[in-house]
Amino acid sequence: MATLPRPGRVEWIGVRPARNTPMREVAEVEAGTGGGLVGDRYRGGSGKRGVTLIQAEHLPVIAALSGHASVEASLLRRNLVVSGLPLIALKGRRFRIGNVLLEGTDACDPCSRMEEALGPGGYNAMRGMGGLCARILEGGAIRLGDAVTAES
Repeated sequence: MATLPRPGRVEWIGVRPARNTPMREVAEVEAGTGGGLVGDRYRGGSGKRGVTLIQAEHLPVIAALSGHASVEASLLRRNLVVSGLPLIALKGRRFRIGNVLLEGTDACDPCSRMEEALGPGGYNAMRGMGGLCARILEGGAIRLGDAVTAES
């Protein structure tokens, strides 16, 4: 169960500077050790939710279940969209995105705001596919295209 089929890849990056504001798409973001992403509202928090990730392969499923042709990553309020590996397999494990070391802390369950973002039933459309929360153990830059690899 510790083996993943291949590395993942960062496909999208977003930060939200304040509560109830839209996500801002960026090509690169600085991850601060023990905190969060520079420019994101969770920057000064406990660190358990320093970064939120969602699996790119789940976006078309969430769109279909919520009755949309597609869903923009920014609507789902996660910092990183990652393709190529099952994110839930990183829960409780250390992993790297580029040179940044993270630890998967918990599933990132959807919130009631998904009803606004996706329409009625949006919360349930996203259940089980909300992604992963992670703590930043060693900071640095996260860039589009960075590899996502589990630590042994």
